[in-house]
Amino acid sequence: MKNDIQNIIMKSKIVIKLGGSLITNKQIENTIYVHRIESIAKIIADLIENQFSFIIIHGAGSFGHILARKWEIANGARKGIISEQRENVKIIRRNMVELNNEIINIFSKYGIKCKGFAPSKWASGTGENFNGDLSFVSKFPSNEIPILFGDVVDTHDDNEFGILSGDDIMARVSKEIGNVTHSIFLIGDASGVMSKPPHMVDSSLIPIWNERMNLEIEHKSDIDVTGGMELKLLRASSISKTVNHVWFLDGRKPERIHELLTYGKTTGTKIE
Repeated sequence: MKNDIQNIIMKSKIVIKLGGSLITNKQIENTIYVHRIESIAKIIADLIENQFSFIIIHGAGSFGHILARKWEIANGARKGIISEQRENVKIIRRNMVELNNEIINIFSKYGIKCKGFAPSKWASGTGENFNGDLSFVSKFPSNEIPILFGDVVDTHDDNEFGILSGDDIMARVSKEIGNVTHSIFLIGDASGVMSKPPHMVDSSLIPIWNERMNLEIEHKSDIDVTGGMELKLLRASSISKTVNHVWFLDGRKPERIHELLTYGKTTGTKIE
């Protein structure tokens, strides 16, 4: 029986999304929270030792959203500023590779083998129905981690370019590669999905959420250009149709990942 359980664990995949506001200071351009990534890496390294297998996706945070908003990248090519947009598309792509490399370097300090895959190299189009073959993700050895991320991609239409959200990649990976048992969104400002914006005094944790429930969601349009919590919940709800365990957890307390995978429950929000 023990060997059967071990085999199931080794074949299963855990997909984790590191939110942009968790790993970067979204108010200050290209500013990373090293200590938060380190604490997550420690937990994942321990879980890999226990035969769990991971796929990591991360947001852009201040490495992408600030310039993307300034130059209206999400809206595609715009007359009058197209030259500046094209130049900043290049900058954002370089920034995202830099952020990805920072994460890989931190993970490697804890003995985790990783490889990054920039969507601008293998994907096109935006939204959950973007074009891109994700089969490479499922071919990684169980002790190695592919890392994908939100990026500016070509659209091959009049828009020329657009933003492919990490949440859209999260949905496709979770639903398409097979053997995914857990899809976990790590956020940086709350214990999970809250009844009201986290900064409000009367805001409380919602332990179980489904798409029929109404929430007072605060979208920080001055920072986030990809839909914020509303998009995350939409994609999480979609994932929950095929993945049994879809959760929102506080990434500042990564021990909750360990609790969830070990005991089947923790403090956070389960999406049903």
